[in-house]
Amino acid sequence: MEDSDELLLPVWRANLVLLTSEVGAATRLARMMTFSASYLKLMLAGQREFSEEFVRGVEAVTGLPGGWMNVPHAGHEIPANAREAIDNEQPLARFRGTAHPVRKKTVLRPEPIFGQPGPARRIEEETLDVEAHRRHAHFRKVRDIATQEVRRFERHLLHSPVELASMRAKVEDVMAAAELDDRIQADLEGRLEQIDKHRHMLLRHVEKLQALLSQLDDGD
Repeated sequence: MEDSDELLLPVWRANLVLLTSEVGAATRLARMMTFSASYLKLMLAGQREFSEEFVRGVEAVTGLPGGWMNVPHAGHEIPANAREAIDNEQPLARFRGTAHPVRKKTVLRPEPIFGQPGPARRIEEETLDVEAHRRHAHFRKVRDIATQEVRRFERHLLHSPVELASMRAKVEDVMAAAELDDRIQADLEGRLEQIDKHRHMLLRHVEKLQALLSQLDDGD
């Protein structure tokens, strides 16, 4: 993370907490940013750092003025359009970036002339650097693909073609229209309850999976 980001991180986090102070706001904002709610909550709790790219994304998605997140604010200073966007979960832009902070550039110190590696050693080190870069690039690619698939699956669960409530109502209509014995009726009711229960459990597992993927770094 750059030095300027480290100085602003407490302000960013405080404003992020402010924006998500309403019940359910953190989950709504996470979905607007196409992040898992659990990972965003780790940011809010100070257990994960995040980048300026993510902060600028929050401003764009919620309609906040550019640079708004860089200055401490009170609750009454949240613009009405941003509050409305979060309340109604209506993103005003699409965030395609990452929350991962940019690592500081390594400072290279010249070695004494007698300690400099010979040509063969330099070639070996360059080969290792190329291989490491290739592995890191491959890792980022497969991680991003996996994350996209998990998010797509989560959206499918949240916005399935058939609403669970609608399906339940139709099944209950059948139960009301037929003279079922107690065993069959209890079985039908139990199936509906289990479907609802396991859907919520599945969503929690998907959120956790997204959080774990997001926590993976190139060096892991």
